[in-house]
Amino acid sequence: MDRLEAMSILVAAAESGSFSAASRKLNMPLPTVSRKVAELEAHLNARLLVRSTRKLALTDAGVAYLAACKQILEQVSEAESAAAGEYSTPRGELVVTAPIVFGRLHILPIVGDFLATFQEISVRLVLADRNLHLLDEHIDVALRIGQLPDSSMIAMQVGTVGRVVCASPQYLAQAGEPETPADLARFSCVNFDSLPSGTVWNFAPGQGRQQAVAIRARLSVNTAEAAIDAAIAGVGLTNVLSYQAARAVDEGRLKLVLRNYEPEPVPVSLMHAGQGKLPLKTRSFIDFAVPRLRAALARDKDILHAKDTPRARQKRASHS
Repeated sequence: MDRLEAMSILVAAAESGSFSAASRKLNMPLPTVSRKVAELEAHLNARLLVRSTRKLALTDAGVAYLAACKQILEQVSEAESAAAGEYSTPRGELVVTAPIVFGRLHILPIVGDFLATFQEISVRLVLADRNLHLLDEHIDVALRIGQLPDSSMIAMQVGTVGRVVCASPQYLAQAGEPETPADLARFSCVNFDSLPSGTVWNFAPGQGRQQAVAIRARLSVNTAEAAIDAAIAGVGLTNVLSYQAARAVDEGRLKLVLRNYEPEPVPVSLMHAGQGKLPLKTRSFIDFAVPRLRAALARDKDILHAKDTPRARQKRASHS
């Protein structure tokens, strides 16, 4: 019996909650998963898991053994990484995660330049709008937007993003511009379903006050790209994060409104697990990405605060 393999299977089964989920996660036949765990229990002469029709549960012995398995597997991984040279030369696979739109706009170009610079590193970029668990999902570096919970993770702030309301210049020329958030009641709006507040948009009128305004959603979509495309097409106003709208604002396809009522910006951070010695591939990426992310977010901020962007002027000139 390969005990390290059996330990890995046990960890996957316990964390997934079922043998079938562990089978899918490990890309291993379900009977093999069940048999390997049974062999491990027979070897230990101890019951580790309580099997039911709905979910697996750890026995007391299983709880203690699982913790030991995780520690052993982590030490083995560290030893293999060291033997492979990850701590002496930047090499190996680096797993990076980021929100979908931010990753496409800002992380992907950085990754391309990084790969051209570090020939012995490969990158797996996981774009998802849910926060993946760094340790459970074997993530090396994560980009997070928003306030971070207290944890053992190491984070470096690279900038801030805010929430903005925008629409196409053509729509605003026809419908007028809202002067206060209360004016939104008479405008068509494109709602992004992933907003925590649903069809209520939040504003900050000043002096620490918050204002929630119900909007009339003529169209609801489930991605920021669709919300922006609909706003550009003249469907109505939309409420997105500043980096999501920056390019369209720079090109003159969107115009920002209600600037004096925007909520406080939230931090953007690059983070890693920070446990033990950091592999050179991870340190190299952080050192490479942090200044570039700060520059990119600063450019977005400059665009959104400009009265008239250079690209918008150039576009107008080309059509005149």
